[in-house]
Amino acid sequence: MNNNSAQLTAAIEGFWDLAAARAAGLHRSYNSKSGSPVFTVNGKYSTRGWTEWTQGFQFGIPLLTFLATGDKKMLEIGRSGTLSKMAPHITHFGVHDHGFNNLSTYGNLLRAANLGLFDCPEGEKELYRLAIKTSGAVQAKRWTSVKEGGFIYSFNGPHSLFIDTMRTARILLASHQLGHRMMEEGDVEVSLLERALVHGLTTARYAVYYGEGRDRYDIKGRTAHESIFNTNDGNYRCPNSQQGYSGYTTWTRGLSWAMLGFAEFLEYMDAHNDGSDLVGNCREVSLKAARATCDFYMDHAASDGIPYWDTGAPNLHRLGRYQDMPSDPFNA
Repeated sequence: MNNNSAQLTAAIEGFWDLAAARAAGLHRSYNSKSGSPVFTVNGKYSTRGWTEWTQGFQFGIPLLTFLATGDKKMLEIGRSGTLSKMAPHITHFGVHDHGFNNLSTYGNLLRAANLGLFDCPEGEKELYRLAIKTSGAVQAKRWTSVKEGGFIYSFNGPHSLFIDTMRTARILLASHQLGHRMMEEGDVEVSLLERALVHGLTTARYAVYYGEGRDRYDIKGRTAHESIFNTNDGNYRCPNSQQGYSGYTTWTRGLSWAMLGFAEFLEYMDAHNDGSDLVGNCREVSLKAARATCDFYMDHAASDGIPYWDTGAPNLHRLGRYQDMPSDPFNA
């Protein structure tokens, strides 16, 4: 092992040690009666009542730590939290956050159980499978058809496509892979695979830019947090942002959802390519979107790889060529 590899290994081990310590500390100190921990106030987690989208991370982080380290205390925190608190998220019809919540928890538990990393009764495994199947169908029900495709709409309503949902739509792929059949009115069967892939194609078309002259804001690799549609005629209207600076700049957390979401779609299609035109088209488009967004991230992150919250953040220009310097969260 060379020095660089040894340094990286030590850094990764330190990362998991920190993750375990923080997860254990949150488990000890956080009052779950106030809701999910969403953001920090004076260094302590607080909640925001309009959505519980981070509860899957609250219990998913210890489960990922267990998968990486074998720490049984992390398994117990994630497993007990999932079984006692995550059931409402399975049938939460009001959000686009199913992948965040239910693959982070039930999905990681099923993975660990299938790998034989803990003694899991078959009935409990079936509970995890049923949770994922149900969650995928509930997520897929939030569907808006547009002139060229369709999408899983955000909690803002049927007009709203969020870039975030590229990371939650994977729950449809998992549900499909587990053999689930989604049934609509009149016993009409809806393909969860098709619905996920069409969502990915629509997101890539409208929420990702490729420097191909779409408009004056068409910088290759940038993303729009929200894409607005006219639900009466199915036409695209404009970009928007709920958490970024504007619809014409790039909120970098949304950018990261795209980077990872398209990569996860590629991973799935490479493993389960049925040879159909839809899969082939979606794979090509997802690869293009993943490359563009990753390149844009590299161009706009600080030299340590950490980006500022939006590429158009007010006064960001005062930092000068910030891409050539380590990030400074305490800048004036």
